[in-house]
Amino acid sequence: MTDSAPTTSKHTSANPLKIAVLISGGGTTLRNLLERIDQDHLPLEIVLVISSSRTAKGMVFAENANIPCKIITTQDHPQIADFSADIFHACRKAGVELVVMGGFLKRIAVPADFENRVVNIHPSLIPSFCGEGFYGGRVHAAVLEYGAKLSGCTVHFVDDHYDHGPIIAQQAVEVLPGDTPATLAERVFEAECQLYPATISAIAEGRVSAAGRQITVQPG
Repeated sequence: MTDSAPTTSKHTSANPLKIAVLISGGGTTLRNLLERIDQDHLPLEIVLVISSSRTAKGMVFAENANIPCKIITTQDHPQIADFSADIFHACRKAGVELVVMGGFLKRIAVPADFENRVVNIHPSLIPSFCGEGFYGGRVHAAVLEYGAKLSGCTVHFVDDHYDHGPIIAQQAVEVLPGDTPATLAERVFEAECQLYPATISAIAEGRVSAAGRQITVQPG
């Protein structure tokens, strides 16, 4: 990765950063972003939602908000290169400046013009409990089985490997005695609902810079 800034201009609520949200299921991250943008006047505008599943329930949030929604599946595009090319073609056509993964379970190949312009949030403190196969309840079950005392969530830039790109921000969540995967997941998601919009907003405001794997976030 070369030294670069994720955005070239500072965005405001009057001139929002145009984002696409990629989903695969229920769309809880999409719903949270829509609510936070509206309530907190974040400098963001969701201009496109892409679903990797024809049955993703999260598409209803896009429909209710009158956001264009496109379905791009690996069934139609078995090769990662073709699957990714269709996604990023749609993003370019919509004028997307940042791609936000929200429970998107498919691996993609990030093209050069979207380097440091694709973000994801993972429900653990990377590099622990991450990588292929670690998603949803599987992550929290693994945390509990291992006996970890801290979990949390990580926002990172996306590269061509699962949960591997440079870390932008993390928030710790204590593992409590008697936790189940469901109770831990609930508290981690509460942290995600705060950390993800705040980090995306920092990118929009030009406060995030990258030098290799070293990411700097300036205070707001």
